[in-house]
Amino acid sequence: MEKHILKIGTRASKLALWQAEHVAALLKRAGMVSQIIPIETKGDQILEVSISKIGSKGVFTQELEDQLHQGTIDIAVHSAKDMPSQLGEGLELIAFTTREKANDILLSRKKGISLSDQESPLVIGTSSTRRVATLRHFYPQASTVEVRGNLQTRLKKMEEGLCDALLLAYAGVHRMGYDALIVQELDLEQFTPAVGQGSVAIEASTALTVKLKSSITAACNDPKTHLCLRAERAYLRVLEGGCSIPVFALAQVQGEQIHLQGGILSLDGKERISLKIQGNIEAPEALGEQLAMQVLQAGGKKILEDIKKNIY
Repeated sequence: MEKHILKIGTRASKLALWQAEHVAALLKRAGMVSQIIPIETKGDQILEVSISKIGSKGVFTQELEDQLHQGTIDIAVHSAKDMPSQLGEGLELIAFTTREKANDILLSRKKGISLSDQESPLVIGTSSTRRVATLRHFYPQASTVEVRGNLQTRLKKMEEGLCDALLLAYAGVHRMGYDALIVQELDLEQFTPAVGQGSVAIEASTALTVKLKSSITAACNDPKTHLCLRAERAYLRVLEGGCSIPVFALAQVQGEQIHLQGGILSLDGKERISLKIQGNIEAPEALGEQLAMQVLQAGGKKILEDIKKNIY
């Protein structure tokens, strides 16, 4: 009997294809055969407009999810940080790959650049409201410019003089082999990452057979990362955070405990709430929800309302 060829849907950028190939390699190691199908998303097509203006839900995932519903692909591979906190009807996340280092970094061809140098005004390229607000809070001497597109496109814009440095996730830079251009690794306390940053998520239709689903999970899922992302995503769900809301959270497993840090910033960076909580690994979602409620009560609710007035 012929083996089922697992169809993997992915965005067509180099980084997205790296992620899909990584998943294909994990599946192959488990004896499964797959085929990668690149799909262009709205977020890839519209580069001159900021993500918050396009609409924060499913900017990089919608077209892949449509194909899952139609059954033209079996699974979709995404950056976990691109996943909306609420999935559409009939869809589920079945695996999270081992998380890469979750830090943000500064990337530049100009050596010696550092945010800690308060005297030098820097122009930083980023498309993330979280990163812009964090810079405004801790490093007001740095100004920002909107830079969208894949890593190679952003690098080209930087080299053409649009900015001094790019503010990016370490994971993508490392996976694309640009480690030599990292001029500063940013502190997790200040630049707490977006939910899911550093991990690859595998999404499937709930109609996928249980046998196939469990085989994919067994081949690709990292249990510790999965626990962390369950806590982080529960936090995000309560805050209703999309790509246009500067919320952040990072969970880490230590023994039988999950340590979760999370918060929210105002768009101008003037207000920043960041809290920490810990709890048993048996209840990651409850921990995420608990932290979200604490953040909302500590002033996050007001910040969130103000942001939504500004954005929508």
